[in-house]
Amino acid sequence: MEWTKILENTVYLLALLNPASKVLFLSTYEPSLTSKQVFELSWKSSLAALGILVSFAIIGQFVLKDIFRIDMYSLKITGGFVLFFVGWTAVNQGRFFQKREHDMREDFNELSIVPLAAPLIAGPGTITVAISFAAEYGHAACITALTLALALNFVFMLFSLPVGRLLRFLHLVGPLIRITGLIVAAVAIQIILSGASEWLKSAGF
Repeated sequence: MEWTKILENTVYLLALLNPASKVLFLSTYEPSLTSKQVFELSWKSSLAALGILVSFAIIGQFVLKDIFRIDMYSLKITGGFVLFFVGWTAVNQGRFFQKREHDMREDFNELSIVPLAAPLIAGPGTITVAISFAAEYGHAACITALTLALALNFVFMLFSLPVGRLLRFLHLVGPLIRITGLIVAAVAIQIILSGASEWLKSAGF
């Protein structure tokens, strides 16, 4: 494994994971969460997301190409558009998710799976990149990068409550979400362009 490339992919995945969106979700959830609850939600959601992403990295290409006959460039383009919408929403509205009344009544134990593990952590962008990285760099390198990125995201989640309080005190929640959203949108465009380039090559252009 080439560790330089693994570290680059880890940073790329971390940008897609958007730790800021998880910090905002946990720090603003109603009713307010305790530190113990944040820890429990963080490790459960991270472990579940790792399982989801590793599964897609290992069998995703087989399922898509051999069963559903979907080419990788199609997944990149579609996933890129979905991810762009997430980033665009963050830039325009200052949030990555839409709060709904039923969210507040959900069972606490379900939060670690939906919406935290999926789609906030293992979303369309990270799933697309996991499959793509596995095909390009191999399963071992991809899973290593996924594990490192999720571990870093987990650390951010653990500090959600104090970080959230600090950001609200400094009035930085909105600007931080919008800046992160801009980065996410840019990454999404890059994924779309990569998929389009692969499609053009396959079409003989």
